Formats: sequence, C-alpha cells, structure tokens
Amino acid sequence: MTFREYTATAKAALRVPRESSPRLVWKFMYNFGWKSMRNISRFEKRQAKGAPFFPAFVMISVTESCNLACSGCWVTEGGRRALTNKQLDSIITSCKKKGSYFFGILGGEPLMYKELLSILEGHPDCYFQLFTNGVLLTDEVARRLKKMGNVTPLISIEGLKEESDARRGKNDVFERTLAGVRACRKAKLIFGVAASICKSNYNDLVNREYIELLAKEGVHYLWYYLYRPVGANPNPDNALDKEQVLAFRRFIVEQRRDAPLFIIETYWDDKGNALCPGATGMSHHISPSGAVEFCPPIQMAIDYVNGEGSNLVELFENSTFLADFRKMTAESSRGCILLEDPQKMVEFLEKHQAIDGTSRGNVLEEYKKMAPSAGHNQEGQEIPEENIFYKLVKKKYFFGFGAYG
Repeated sequence: MTFREYTATAKAALRVPRESSPRLVWKFMYNFGWKSMRNISRFEKRQAKGAPFFPAFVMISVTESCNLACSGCWVTEGGRRALTNKQLDSIITSCKKKGSYFFGILGGEPLMYKELLSILEGHPDCYFQLFTNGVLLTDEVARRLKKMGNVTPLISIEGLKEESDARRGKNDVFERTLAGVRACRKAKLIFGVAASICKSNYNDLVNREYIELLAKEGVHYLWYYLYRPVGANPNPDNALDKEQVLAFRRFIVEQRRDAPLFIIETYWDDKGNALCPGATGMSHHISPSGAVEFCPPIQMAIDYVNGEGSNLVELFENSTFLADFRKMTAESSRGCILLEDPQKMVEFLEKHQAIDGTSRGNVLEEYKKMAPSAGHNQEGQEIPEENIFYKLVKKKYFFGFGAYG
C-alpha cells in the first residue's frame, strides 16, 4: 500500500467523524462495528464445531409495497404482503438472542411500512441498514433517524436522470432520490448509496466522476451490486457479459486505492475468489410473507415464521432446505446459482417442493424462463485486492467459512 493509498483511505475514514453526529459515530462503532466482530467470531466457531446453524446476519424484507416499478426487480409490483409488527419485532429479538445485532431492512420500499421506524427505535442496541430508493426520505424522516442513531440509510441510485426514469418506471426519480441524499447529509447521518450495475447504467455509474459526485454530496460509502434479471419484468439482455463483470471487478479494485469514500461489494474475497454470502451461511433472508429464504431474489422456501415470529431460531437450526441449498450452491460454483445455472436451481426447488412466497405466485415459471448469465465466478482470472485495508477486511470476514472445502 503506497503512502498515497494510505492517506486516501484515512481521509475517507475521517470523513465519517467529521461529517456525522458524534452520537451516531459511537452507535456505528459499537452497535455495528464491535458487535458485528463478536457476532462473526461466534458464527465462525459454530461453523467450525458443526453446532446448530444460525446465520451471522439476517436480511428482512418488511413489505412488498413500493412506490416505484423497476425493471429487473424481484419485488411484486402492486404487492401488498407485509410482515406484521409482531413478526418483525420478534424476528429482531430472536436474532439478538443468537448474538446478531445487525440487520438489512429491505422491501419493496421499507419506508412504506407504517410502523417501521417505531419498531427499529425499540431496539437501540441494534444497527440497521435501510435499503431505500430515497424518494420518501424527507428532512423529517432524516431528523428522526438522527434521533434514533441506529440506522444507516443505503439509497439506491440506478442511473443518472434518463436511466433512472427508464429503469424505475417514474419521472424525476434521480432528482427526488438526490433530495433524500441531501436530507441525510443535512441531518449528519452516516449513509451510503447503492447501485445494481447493468449494461444500461454501466457508463453512468462505473466511473471516477460518479464516485467524486457522491463524495461531494456527502455519501460515505458506495455499495455496488451485479444486476440480476428477475421478477415480472426481468430484461435479461441488460445483464452484464463476462468481460464487463471482469472490468467491473478491476474497476472496483483500482478505485479502492484512493477513492474519497468506501466502496463495498460482497462478491469476492481478498484473493479475488468469488463467493456467495448465502452459500457461506453468512446471511439469509426473510420475505414479507415470512418465508425464510436463501437470498432476496430467490423467492421460494419451505420454512415460514409463525404469526408470532417466535420460531425463527428453530427454523434456521433445523432447515434441511437451507442446509441443502448451501451445500448445492457451494458445490456448483463459488458464484451465483441464480445467474450461472438457473435450471439447476429450478430442479432443486422442485425437488424440495418449495413454495412461492410472493403475491404474484408465478416465480417458479419466471425462473424456468431464465437463461444463464455471466456471474462473478471467473476462475483463472481472479483480481486480488490491492488496498491493504480492504485486503485485511476481506481476509477476516469474506473467506467462505469452510463452505467451499
């Protein structure tokens, strides 16, 4: 790591305490940083000992409802399924009993879930990453999040002005999302921006100018995803090809040398080997119907939380479906089964008689129509991390946990 790289990483890190409320920084360091490190250690020990399974982190989609209609999104347009307040509260409580205090909160649009902030406010010992399109993230909401102190908004931007409107099915989405970004900055929140990278937004979002723009808007971290063509309007032609995925990985590694914010992804380890968070057991997902799923875009399961939300630990510990899913995906590839071999996934789902947890009810038929797309497992072309900070973090927390032998 050169002096320039060290200085740039230090500057990106120092932006957080300089630009955010001290109380929020403390909450972030303790509720997310310290507790997550302890939780990962517990998870690793459980995996090594063959103890009853429980994921390190749980992602929760609280509602199907959304105020946008994005192509390639797995959320049901017009869907109305949602977890009850009791279920959501009990899910969080159950995870805490297993030492897990960090949650991804998704939708639909989670800010359309009426009692969401009240429930999160009732767990001040936890830390929540709120996946939102930002349109409903007003100054008033941002001020409340500041008062709570235990939420980091992750605002989805799927392209600049024209691409945002085209992808998201509404007008002026980019401007309205930027208003949410600016509300977060005004409230001195710790917050990030996410992007699902596809062919149509690649030139908009995979460049240094975009990273600099976000940093100037006060964004502290940028979370990149690969576009997965799923849902009622999948648009598979928009998925990246093999060469673009490789270029995308190279861009991330290069920008991490001196980016003015942190660049996050969960696809590769420190050596550039692909991995799947679901296959490693690091995280699983709970849908608005209460389905305990392998990951958010794979919307079929056989295990469902009860009306009280009290059986989550039992489901995770005893689910042969999830155990077999982890084994099957890890043995198939280090990458994404949904992208690389959707028909093998379909065979698995049919064999286990998995149930569609969505209100649209035709997810299996959607999967049957999928053709393989380029994934992030590009054996023989691995690009290892160069920045020592990311290299150390990846080596500690993204190494497969024995999933790949």
